[in-house]
Amino acid sequence: MGDRRPETHASASPAVAASSEAEEIEVLESEDVLPMATEDHWKALFDQFDPESTGYISTEKFRNLLQRHGSELDPHKLEVLLALADNNSDGKICYQDFVNLMSNKRSNSFRQAILQGNRRLCSKALLEESGLSLSQRLIRHVAYETLPREIDRKWYYDSYSCCPPPWFMIAITIVEVAFFLYNGVVLDRFVLQVTHPLYLKNSLVYHPQLRAQAWRYLTYIFMHAGIEHLGLNVALQLLVGVPLEMVHGAARIGFVYIAGVVAGSLAVSVADMTAPVVGSSGGVYALISAHLANIVMNWSGMKCQFKLLRMALALICMSFEFGRAVWLRFHPSAYPPCPHPSFVAHLGGVLVGITLGVVILRNYEQRLQDQSLWWIFIFIYVVFVLFAIFWNIFAYNLLDLKLPPPP
Repeated sequence: MGDRRPETHASASPAVAASSEAEEIEVLESEDVLPMATEDHWKALFDQFDPESTGYISTEKFRNLLQRHGSELDPHKLEVLLALADNNSDGKICYQDFVNLMSNKRSNSFRQAILQGNRRLCSKALLEESGLSLSQRLIRHVAYETLPREIDRKWYYDSYSCCPPPWFMIAITIVEVAFFLYNGVVLDRFVLQVTHPLYLKNSLVYHPQLRAQAWRYLTYIFMHAGIEHLGLNVALQLLVGVPLEMVHGAARIGFVYIAGVVAGSLAVSVADMTAPVVGSSGGVYALISAHLANIVMNWSGMKCQFKLLRMALALICMSFEFGRAVWLRFHPSAYPPCPHPSFVAHLGGVLVGITLGVVILRNYEQRLQDQSLWWIFIFIYVVFVLFAIFWNIFAYNLLDLKLPPPP
């Protein structure tokens, strides 16, 4: 559409060209569908101000466009767009940035533009707004819980539509609870299920003698040591995981969770080679570690209430759960010579959280492919996974390790 232009721009006199541009602006002013238009329509509107197809328009023309159509945009989005115009040191707005903004997608060049200099937000903080409905207050609360920048919080507040809902964390929690209740009925035990002689016979548990069954490196999250183990994991992953998923989406949060789970079981197979693994602590600790690290790294920007007290409570809960796991690991086993489940999966989850997890949480709505740290940590994670695979294939035989018998 942008390639087929009237020839009047190339051959007309300056007066005719000015008249033509005025008519184009009038046509642009008459458009009522700016916020809902397709990308082709964005291109047509942008071309009205870019007759030479340079791919850029001046910030002055961009501000004129916003002023004419500002009443049709969300107020916080308008504020972000004006900030982009005010702080663009090149004096130009790129077409792709324009399309991304209108489509709720923000590029790195956009973020750099709005963060240049000492930009001042022209309206009051989101926290000071009144007259909000219950759902709006919930969305605002989630924004302040997870995002360190006011401009990100406002953008999220205007953009969030609860479609899709945070289904991943809810679904995986339901499945974990369902498996636990089923095992509780079968074993007739809900507290310290792991001490039951038949517990390890379940095909979901990771067992060192059955490490060739690759699904066990992931399915062990559906087995928990007891109600005390499940309860704390479920509470933590719902309280932390659901808000994070509401902001960053199921794909990113699910990736951190699953990466923590896999890293946890592989870490056990390398560092605690004779022990089985159960529980979702690897994934839970990956999410919590990423969230806590993000808060610490953006301490001044995070505006969640009582953040120091809440961080202390989170660390106490994590320490309690980790201490329980360490105690259980070295407690006399109910099925010797096989020991109780390992605690090393917790540490694997933490390492994933403070690496991959932090990169994801620090780049709200940004392309992870553009982040050098993302590729560095992905490379390290892949190297660890490959190392653990070869370790599981060769090290057990080379070390002549005596493993407990299969269940």
